[in-house]
Amino acid sequence: MTKIAILGARGRLGRAVAKAFLDAGYEVRAITRDGKLPTELLGAEAFAADALDRQSLVAATGGIDIVFNGLSPVYSDWSSVLPMAENVMAACHANGALHMAAGTVYNFGSPMPAVISEDTPQRPTTEKGRIRTEQEQLYRREADAGRVRTVLLRAGDFFGGKGTGSWFDLVIASKLTKGVYTAPGPVELVHAWAYLPDLARTFVALAEKRGELGAYESFNLPGHSLTDLEIKAAMERVMGRKLKLASMPWWVLRAGSPFVAMWKAIVSMSYLRFEPHQLVSTRLETMLGQIPHTPLDEAVKGALDDLDFALLQA
Repeated sequence: MTKIAILGARGRLGRAVAKAFLDAGYEVRAITRDGKLPTELLGAEAFAADALDRQSLVAATGGIDIVFNGLSPVYSDWSSVLPMAENVMAACHANGALHMAAGTVYNFGSPMPAVISEDTPQRPTTEKGRIRTEQEQLYRREADAGRVRTVLLRAGDFFGGKGTGSWFDLVIASKLTKGVYTAPGPVELVHAWAYLPDLARTFVALAEKRGELGAYESFNLPGHSLTDLEIKAAMERVMGRKLKLASMPWWVLRAGSPFVAMWKAIVSMSYLRFEPHQLVSTRLETMLGQIPHTPLDEAVKGALDDLDFALLQA
């Protein structure tokens, strides 16, 4: 049986990917700092390790075939991103494991390309974008040197899955109990979204094809390219009620950003909410044949259920 280690298994991304691999019959080692796991990962092997401790990470991934990198630092402080990435590379090399990771659209900077393919040049214009680009450059160097194979799957903003911390739950759905949809930006602007269960199942599908993959593979998950008006309409269909439309008060975050580290980090990436962009890929479909894709209304219902909003359908 193929063994996969999930780094950051209690985070939103790690939890979803770990569950997808468990459901697919893989032997899953779920790695967190304290070795504790969420209830939906019963059946996984719990393991404690600190991603900033290289030897700890090497030991935790011993005997593993695939390492999924779901590590996610606090959004306001990314100083640990590259050190953790280097340690993940060391662990994969020491254990001969395939490395899998999710990519972002941060790498493309502002102005954002309206359509992003795997061949779109990366021109980061923010600190987070530069860090993500350096991270991917590290992965490619390790692959080119014959040390670590990497499969990177780039996706838009997450919605769905257990946990919080996305635009969907922190902003869009934040006032649903009051019958209000909160738009983070212009309501007719196209934005790249990824339904997290689809992203997780796509990683499983790529793992099944690992024997056909090269030393470094980068794919885009097209996901859902949506405007806020389209998401709002889907919510209204799912909930069976009309919603009022409100706008996120960006001026408050901008005014407070010099004093609140998290607000400063969010404002630095605010262009993503004001510049249209979507992910496309023929490469992924060619590799998989069929890309996991949940229809919009079903995905929105799943995301609301994950946030315990099922009662709002009454």
